[in-house]
Amino acid sequence: MQNFTTDAINLKSYNLSESDKIIVMYSKDKGIMRCVAKGVKKTTSKLGGRMDMLIANKLMLHKGKNLDTICQAEAINTFKNTRNDMNKLFYSIYCSEIVNSFGIENDPNSNEIYDLLYMTLQSISKAETKVQILISVLKFQLKLTHIAGYSMELENCVGCGCTLKEEEIYFSAQMGGTLCKECRAERVNAVKLHNKLRNFLITLLQLDYNAKSRYEELANEKVCDFCFNLLKSYVEQYSPKKIKSAQMLEITK
Repeated sequence: MQNFTTDAINLKSYNLSESDKIIVMYSKDKGIMRCVAKGVKKTTSKLGGRMDMLIANKLMLHKGKNLDTICQAEAINTFKNTRNDMNKLFYSIYCSEIVNSFGIENDPNSNEIYDLLYMTLQSISKAETKVQILISVLKFQLKLTHIAGYSMELENCVGCGCTLKEEEIYFSAQMGGTLCKECRAERVNAVKLHNKLRNFLITLLQLDYNAKSRYEELANEKVCDFCFNLLKSYVEQYSPKKIKSAQMLEITK
């Protein structure tokens, strides 16, 4: 029975007893963790608001037989600007729910996924426009599915394998990416994807998260909304769990 430390972002919580909660978090070292926050519902709790969702903490935990117990928590980032803006809050919840769905315990990609979620929450918190929020989420959707092993095909046709240029291009979440005109004829659920939008998505996937491209400067809300819904359908197609916050985003539009 030993104590250990880790950085983790709170994803959600459950009531365990009259005063205790189970906090679901994503750890930089261990992936998905479910830990007990004893007495957190009491007004005198030392953990207090640090156990709210969408807060990054440096934690000290006590190793338990079934569940670890949170001993200490020091807030690294509360992403405070997010809590005063409904768009920022809902899109942040959406990203955290995707991590909760695709993440696993003792995740070998935990460091990379933690950093991606942290950068996304930070970027959303600092965003000044809806377009900036959406671009942050687009990067997250593309990079998270890639890390998790569900990267979509955007350069070739997933049906016949041909290289796609500037001819008619379609996208099918069910098929896993882009289709040529001929293969699309067999897939009625595919949507048309303009070549410039395809290049926009390819650039967002390939560049480092904090890198800026000319596409970001040109993108407007209509373009970003279209791309978001395209990627949302892809995430929902391959997610091990239902993304409930996706419906919430539809309601708030």
